[in-house]
Amino acid sequence: MQTMNQALLIAELRRDEGVRYRPYLDTATPPRRTVGVGHNMDAKPLPSGWVFPLSDAQVNQLLASDLQAVYSGLDAKLPWWRTLDEVRQRVVANMAFNLGVGGLLGFPNTLAVMRLSNYASAAAHMKASAWYKQVGQRAVRLCQAMETGVMPS
Repeated sequence: MQTMNQALLIAELRRDEGVRYRPYLDTATPPRRTVGVGHNMDAKPLPSGWVFPLSDAQVNQLLASDLQAVYSGLDAKLPWWRTLDEVRQRVVANMAFNLGVGGLLGFPNTLAVMRLSNYASAAAHMKASAWYKQVGQRAVRLCQAMETGVMPS
């Protein structure tokens, strides 16, 4: 088992989610109030006393907390994800960050073939999903990384 490169995951999430210092409504249905790096303020309100615009330290604190929640959820529901190589661990973590762990569990066929190391089939299942059409280049990169084990830039 390889240890995932968290610094690379953070850079990828900052690119994929964007960084916002003031709240905005995301594209989900229904829209959610979001801030920082994809932090859902409706699901997890900000600590009391925080004001906008957020500081870089506050954005980083929210991201670290959100990532811990993703890792804990993945460890509880898909403990085998840690046995994947580090690039594919980042794919799983990125998808879980975007969809929520519960949302990722809505990909049972993808997860089943991924667990069996059938990465081409996992990528094909990812491409056949509504998620693929919704998230654009993020999905293209993640599918390529799942299939090849190399994260494109």
